[in-house]
Amino acid sequence: MDVQVKFLGATGTVTGSRYLLDIGNFRLLFDCGLFQGLKELRLRNWEAFPVKADSIDAVIISHAHIDHTGYLPRLVKEGFKGPIYCTPPTASLLEIMLLDSAKLQEEEALFALKRGYSKHDPPKPLYTSEDAATVFPLLREHGYDQEITISDNTSFVFRDAGHLLGSAITELYVHGATQRKKIVFSGDLGRNHDALLRPPAIITAADILFIESTYGNKDNPAPDPEADLERIVTGALAKGGVVLIPAFAVGRTQLLLYHLHQLMETNRIPDIPVYIDSPMAISATYLYYRYPTYHKAQFNQTEFARKLETNMLMFVKTSEHSKRLNEIKSNAIIISSSGMMAGGRILHHLYHRLPNAQDTIVVSGYQAEGTRGRNLIDRAPAIRIFGEDVPVRCTVENMTSLSGHADKQELFEWMGHFQEAPKFVFPIHGEKNNIDAYADEISHRFGWKVLKPVYLESVQLFRGI
Repeated sequence: MDVQVKFLGATGTVTGSRYLLDIGNFRLLFDCGLFQGLKELRLRNWEAFPVKADSIDAVIISHAHIDHTGYLPRLVKEGFKGPIYCTPPTASLLEIMLLDSAKLQEEEALFALKRGYSKHDPPKPLYTSEDAATVFPLLREHGYDQEITISDNTSFVFRDAGHLLGSAITELYVHGATQRKKIVFSGDLGRNHDALLRPPAIITAADILFIESTYGNKDNPAPDPEADLERIVTGALAKGGVVLIPAFAVGRTQLLLYHLHQLMETNRIPDIPVYIDSPMAISATYLYYRYPTYHKAQFNQTEFARKLETNMLMFVKTSEHSKRLNEIKSNAIIISSSGMMAGGRILHHLYHRLPNAQDTIVVSGYQAEGTRGRNLIDRAPAIRIFGEDVPVRCTVENMTSLSGHADKQELFEWMGHFQEAPKFVFPIHGEKNNIDAYADEISHRFGWKVLKPVYLESVQLFRGI
């Protein structure tokens, strides 16, 4: 039996995670993400899938972020009918996030039609809410540390990746006639010292390793995110402005609430209104109560809720309420999604806040190349929103201490637990310049054979096993 992988995404970029494995006569897709950021990448979402969707037997999902799952509705629409394996929290998050992704695309198409800035006539979403709903009957839920057989020659085990509620490292086992081979997909690895999630599970062996590379060439220490928040919020309020934080609705928003609660409870920042302007974030917060074994917060539901609530926490549920937030001139914190500022209510807030010198925008996570967040970090004088170039006059803070990705030191520490060299190591899910340096250092430190895949490349992993 031969085993081959074809790289359908997340090569030289941190988005569009998709890896197709042909294992004998069984075809498996690992992750099924949307491309985001640069236009040349986003256009790939509209191209025909590189293989026939109905030729894929199963999909395994590492975690719920859209760059790993956002193409699933399109894949099903193109003919995929097999099982989609994931953890229980990931399944619950997918029901929230894919519907939200579809809704954002539908709204963007309508807005583009209204404002006349689309090149398409008429503008259409990549998929609809009805398309997203077709994914959910295919989901198959499995917890950590259970070996699940999915074909005559393939099984897998999920391990805790520590990156997002329910995120998983996947150990994939290929059962040949005389040998059993192990392929490890790291997925996105989390931090060693997150306030809510456990550190990534230790893996000691793999024949083939697919390792994420987001911060593979960058140290990103996070000793005290609360000190960063205290400095930023205090400085913003001293200018008489509003703090706007674009944040991922799942994970980042809950972590921000936890730290803001701690700061206000200890009087390190003033007790001011905190607005959560993301229906998805509101829904996702409930899942931390529903899945207590998937995070390390050791308190009951009532106590957990209290730990995430500030004295004046307000959930913004309607678009009318969201629009009224533009009238607030000072002494408030607004948290809204999406985290990479690709769509959602955050765009309306940016449209109104970027020109205000007294306001502060806090970029609180990794921003892919070509995204509005990356342009803000790179000090672009204007950001394009709704077909207009909006001037940036506000203060922009890049807060890296809240990142959910393992940094260079943590990635090498995780790989350091391997007791033998893998046959191949594939650095994936990273931008090209970072991957080049990261791959060289993996090879130098460990003496491993590192292959840097390119988009649509196929590589033979095993022959005749």
